[in-house]
Amino acid sequence: MPSVLKVIENAFILYGKKLVQMPAKIYLHLDKYAGDFRAMPAYIEGMDACGLKWVNVYPENRRFGLPAVMAIIILSDPKTGFPLCVMDATLITNLRTGAAGAVAAKYLAREDSSIVGLVGCGAQARTQLLALKELFRIKLVYVWGNKLEYARKFLKDTKRFGLNTVIKDKISDCTKQADIVVTTTPVRKPIVESKWIRDGTHINAIGADAKGKEELKPQLLKRAKIVVDDWQQASHSGEINVPLSKGIITKKNIYATLGEVLIGKKKGRVSQKEITIFDSTGLAIQDMAVANLVYKRAAKQKVGRWIKILK
Repeated sequence: MPSVLKVIENAFILYGKKLVQMPAKIYLHLDKYAGDFRAMPAYIEGMDACGLKWVNVYPENRRFGLPAVMAIIILSDPKTGFPLCVMDATLITNLRTGAAGAVAAKYLAREDSSIVGLVGCGAQARTQLLALKELFRIKLVYVWGNKLEYARKFLKDTKRFGLNTVIKDKISDCTKQADIVVTTTPVRKPIVESKWIRDGTHINAIGADAKGKEELKPQLLKRAKIVVDDWQQASHSGEINVPLSKGIITKKNIYATLGEVLIGKKKGRVSQKEITIFDSTGLAIQDMAVANLVYKRAAKQKVGRWIKILK
């Protein structure tokens, strides 16, 4: 995670400097199977990293013993177009999203933040917490899951983190005392009330990553300073997509992109009392930044299998 945090922060800096090419995600909605596929290409000029991620999101995959999110990445040589590597991206997706949340919190949360409230306790909640504990002195973690068995499994899986973690039966009990709140659910109707968030809280809104999804009540958005990872993606598929489509908020309510904050074009947190929200949709530049890191390490350590593509 420390290495991933560094390349993710750098990727957002390069994004802020407009040194990336990143078309919006392409979606294939398979409503019959309650899932979707997404194609995510990107080129990061400052890293010379270029490639494509093919990722699926199937929230009900737990019943098949499969992750809700699975992906592969094809990393290519930007000089010739030759495919350098094909790699699993399921772990990369979890790590890079967790790292983005922590990088956002680094600039938007209070420096003395020590209590984390996790709304949702799946794979993404784990990597969000894994990344946050690298940057903050976390004393207490509250976790809520829509089933108690999921929350208990989360406690078992994160015991190695060495953090004081407490399961809460209600979302409100998970968020009211938190300095940093992380939402990682697939819901399509808001579940976090504005009155449950105190002044000075930072929120990483992670779960809304497709059209129609939202986790936070619109009243909460109107109280907060909203930072998005990418305006085009967030407006169509992020936490802000539904309130925007209904006219509850407008583009004027969006303070900045994370890249703008990182390069100093816009200030991050400016007071102890403001509420900040990072609307994370997940960017292809994050995937390519981490894939490039993985590829270089694998080549250096001679890990992986060489295959012949051209005769």
